[in-house]
Amino acid sequence: MMGKIATSSVRWTLLTIISVCLLTVSAYVSQASAINPLPTPDPKPGSYGIEATKPKPPPTQAATITIPGNGASFTTSPIDVRGICQSGLLVQVYNNGVMVGSAMCTNGSFSLQVSLFVGTNELTAVVYDDLEQAGPTSSPVTVNYNNTQFAAFGQLITLTSSYGRRSAPVNTPLSWPLQLSGGTGPYAFSIDWGDGTKPELKSQSLAGLVTIAHVYKKAGIYQVNIRVTDANGVSAFLQVIAVSSGKVDSTTTGATDDKAQAANPGPPQILWVPTAVSLLLLFPAYWLGRRSQIIILRNKMLKERDSYKEK
Repeated sequence: MMGKIATSSVRWTLLTIISVCLLTVSAYVSQASAINPLPTPDPKPGSYGIEATKPKPPPTQAATITIPGNGASFTTSPIDVRGICQSGLLVQVYNNGVMVGSAMCTNGSFSLQVSLFVGTNELTAVVYDDLEQAGPTSSPVTVNYNNTQFAAFGQLITLTSSYGRRSAPVNTPLSWPLQLSGGTGPYAFSIDWGDGTKPELKSQSLAGLVTIAHVYKKAGIYQVNIRVTDANGVSAFLQVIAVSSGKVDSTTTGATDDKAQAANPGPPQILWVPTAVSLLLLFPAYWLGRRSQIIILRNKMLKERDSYKEK
């Protein structure tokens, strides 16, 4: 009878220790998996934001216009302008001192289309870094443009801008002031914003300052192609670079990083404290288990001995 009581006591003790160990580990695992970074609070009323920019030297290497060649003549416009440059910089092309287009330098080269003026055109390129610091001006390339269509109508259209690159946060209107000169109204604009949306159509009755605007849904750098045509069919072209800043979740619109992480916290993390506790409890649990086996074996042998004596 005493052997059975001892066996039962050992079993209950062993089960209690194992249960406490498992509950401890489960509690710490649940607590660790529930740990998420605290969300960044929104700015409070009356608070101020500070933005710092680390200065760096402006670009030192000028771009080089390789196409067209110096002295070339054209009868159509716009034309392709290509060259070599330092990757990652913005290249703005000037025609007779007027900014007529811009492009990003990718893999050491740039390419864009620019409109020409009737007669002599002196093309130069200037590189800009992310801080809008200008580098050296390239060597000029002089080309000639002759088109009898303008002589017949007596008006040439020019479309320029003071900005080769403009930026705005995602989901915020990005506006662009343009200067339209010459031609005969009304004018029709076709604007390809470079983000896959359909070209925007816009009409303008008179020449002068024209402001276009667009809202980008995703962050990135976009090539914007703008074409304007007047009532006589005379057209002009301008290519510029738009930058949409910010981070966008492409799978869930408007979801913040904190909400996404809360929805998918990832695999549970086991801390070292419950692991150490489990290891410390493993040895007494093993000892108690072995002792329980010995007691059970001893009781079995005593039972067989008593049965043998009774016979």
